[in-house]
Amino acid sequence: MTELRGLGYLRIQTQDVPRWRALLLDGLGMAEGSGPEADGFYARIDERRSRIQVLPGDSDKALAVGWEVRDEFALQRVREAVEKSGRTVEVLSHKEATYIDAEGAIAFEDPAGTRLEVFFGPVLDHSPVVTRFGGRWVTGGLGLGHVVLPTANFAETYEFYTQVLGFLPRGSIRLDEDGLVRVRFLGINERHHSLALCPAPPNEEPGLVHLMTEVDTLDAVGQALDRVNKLDFSISSTLGRHTNDKMISFYVRAPGGWDLEFGTEGMLVDERHYTSEEITADAYWGHDQSGSEPLKAFLPPTA
Repeated sequence: MTELRGLGYLRIQTQDVPRWRALLLDGLGMAEGSGPEADGFYARIDERRSRIQVLPGDSDKALAVGWEVRDEFALQRVREAVEKSGRTVEVLSHKEATYIDAEGAIAFEDPAGTRLEVFFGPVLDHSPVVTRFGGRWVTGGLGLGHVVLPTANFAETYEFYTQVLGFLPRGSIRLDEDGLVRVRFLGINERHHSLALCPAPPNEEPGLVHLMTEVDTLDAVGQALDRVNKLDFSISSTLGRHTNDKMISFYVRAPGGWDLEFGTEGMLVDERHYTSEEITADAYWGHDQSGSEPLKAFLPPTA
């Protein structure tokens, strides 16, 4: 059983903060949050001061994926499990925890080199959440959404998330005829998956395949699709409904070569009855990716 409750936040570095701001605020309709870096951008969608933190830098990479636990005792149990697996755990100082808006936190790298920050006691902002176009995000006990992470060390990474961190297998899709290469979906709450792992070439800097956030109406998704088109963002995958989590969504290419999935109507998993399955198609309808350029995570290391 996992101690993790949900995806808490995503912190990235980008060469184009203004374009990220335009995508998250003017396109998807998030609210402007607050954070410690004056030249960064912080996106807010609920009572957390920020859920997506965008910081300037000379390259595009994932700085940290934040996972939330219930309290300091759960945090200690995660620390012990990760240390027992042989990985080094950094205990964040009070100043460092304050920087990420938490009471306490630890950090370590997964086998793919992605920095994970596990935290408890998030700082809340009780002022009204005034999103740009009135959208309401589905978070709460389901967390921010889900992330899909690339890994060149698939077997080791999958074992780490399932056997050490306690993620539950929530199905897969094969990428080859023999079924030896798969994308695997992993859950920690009622959201179908909070994480998916995807085989990818080695990369010097941690990256993403995509981040998904969910809103409460189909109209909000359609209106956002209209806006990102008018803002000249590239649609990586057309509107469609997924077969595994039943999400109706589209994908838009973000600065840096990653995708943001924006959807609604995601299914809730009842662990009393759920069994892991293999899907044989990504979507019931839509989700046409034929016009999309390759994601940065899948480009050869020399590209």
